[in-house]
Order: sequence, then structure tokens, then C-alpha cells
Amino acid sequence: MDGQLRAGRLSLMSAVIEPSLTLMRRFEAPVSLVFAAWTEPERMLQWWATKDAVTLRAEADLRAGGGFRVAFRTPDGETHDVSGAYLEIEKNRKLVFTWAWITTPERRSRVTLLFKDEGEKTLLTLIHDRFFDEGARDDHRNGWSQALDNLDRFIISACGSSGA
Repeated sequence: MDGQLRAGRLSLMSAVIEPSLTLMRRFEAPVSLVFAAWTEPERMLQWWATKDAVTLRAEADLRAGGGFRVAFRTPDGETHDVSGAYLEIEKNRKLVFTWAWITTPERRSRVTLLFKDEGEKTLLTLIHDRFFDEGARDDHRNGWSQALDNLDRFIISACGSSGA
């Protein structure tokens, strides 16, 4: 009996530990522009995809309980479609939302974005947690890194065209 209890405890403990990732990126733009890039569909369309992919759709209902959806096509012709619900919104400071691919809706995870105002720069911290497994986490680390590279290019372009 004692061994069964011990095994049960270990099983419960392993179920609680879920893979997560944290990425930090500094952007040469004010926090208002970086926040808008994550929350305004016309801006989301300009960057939210992996390397060399084309964003096909971007929707955002920016309110607690509102949803978002982004779809993009990779060079191999595959379409990726993700959606979620906004859980917390603090303008120019914090966004928290759920994350689920249309192909695996049961694998819902959570993304937290922290925006730190550094004057004309913004430090973004992206925390993606509650992954199904380590493979999903590793795939998302790669995808988010590419998307943040796209966001950096978009911001540079937006600042250059606006004179900011």
C-alpha cells in the first residue's frame, strides 16, 4: 500500500510539471507600437507568421473573454491556424491569452506577454506555458523566434515609414 501511495504521488507530481518557454526581445520602438502590433489585426497581418510564411488572416477582439485568430501559409503550402481567448489585458503592459491550433484544439496552452517601456525602446518578455509536451515547446520556441524576427522587421519598417 505504501508503494502504491508513493507511486500515486509521483504520478500526480509529474502531471503538474508542464513544459514552458520564455523569450525576451528588445525592440527599437515605443511600447505603444509594439503593443499595437500584437493587438491590431492590420498590424498583425504584417508579421505574425514563421520565417518566409505569409499571414492570411488576423482577427482580434481585444477585451477580456474576446478572441483572436491568426492563419498563415508556409512555403511548403501548409496552412497553420491558431486561435485563443484574451484572459488579461493591461494596455501597453501585459497580454495573456490562450493558444490552440485548429488541428489540435485539445492542446490549449497559455501565452503571457510583458511589455516594459524603456522610452523609445521596448523590452518584450514572451512566456508560453502549459505545453502538451517538450516537443510542442521546442517547436514553439522555433516558431516564436522566427515570428519575433518578423516583428522586429515590421517595427523597423513602421518606425522608418512614420519617422518615429
